[in-house]
Amino acid sequence: MGWSREGAAAAHRLADGLAARQPAIVVHSGARRTHRLAELIVRRTACALHADARWLERDFGTWEGRRWDAIWRETGDLMDRIVTDPTGFRPGGGETGLELMTRAQAAWDAVPSAGLVMVITHGGPIAALRSWWAGQPLESMIDFVPQPGEIVEVSDHALHQRRGNKPRS
Repeated sequence: MGWSREGAAAAHRLADGLAARQPAIVVHSGARRTHRLAELIVRRTACALHADARWLERDFGTWEGRRWDAIWRETGDLMDRIVTDPTGFRPGGGETGLELMTRAQAAWDAVPSAGLVMVITHGGPIAALRSWWAGQPLESMIDFVPQPGEIVEVSDHALHQRRGNKPRS
């Protein structure tokens, strides 16, 4: 996915602000857009760069890359099951909400403890982890999806939840 001129300018501004915080390592999902932003930060800081595919967005199967309104026209309210049946529903034959949560937790558990670590990822893994940290059931993940470009800082509470707590379904 390419950046428009406006998107590239926004990415450079974001990278400037994030680099000023002097991360020790930047982890990204391996997707082109996360890798590009991570590289901008690394060029400004010379910190370590690491790719971890567990931070990728949810697998939407055959729905991948399609507009939500087109999917809605084709399937009706079937897409509502993303929220109402997170343990069993596979949008487009892809990944269940529980599988996303489990993958995001594994990615979280693997984040190095090396000073300030920045993770450049996608809304799905962030929403999964935020709902877990809040002690909410999988059905509430939708309430924790960040805005595009939103920076989510992890609290000490979330850091202490590493390893051991399992998602509520």
